[in-house]
Amino acid sequence: MQFIGWIAAVLTTFSFLPQAIKTVRDKNTSGISLSMYSMFTSGVLLWLIYGVMIKDIPIITANFVTFIFAFIVLMMKVKYK
Repeated sequence: MQFIGWIAAVLTTFSFLPQAIKTVRDKNTSGISLSMYSMFTSGVLLWLIYGVMIKDIPIITANFVTFIFAFIVLMMKVKYK
């Protein structure tokens, strides 16, 4: 079962890496919704907290890394809107 969790963690986490790289490189956030990314980043943070509470390493790892990527994009959106 943990194998499926790790695969899901890797796929969902690293799906945000291209967006974060493109946003940082181009400094263009015009196609990104501030409200959506705010809600998404908050949701990922809550998943991280939940993962810590239940001590689930795939949930913790995936959401920690995803939170970092999403937070970077969110901060770029706030800075360059």
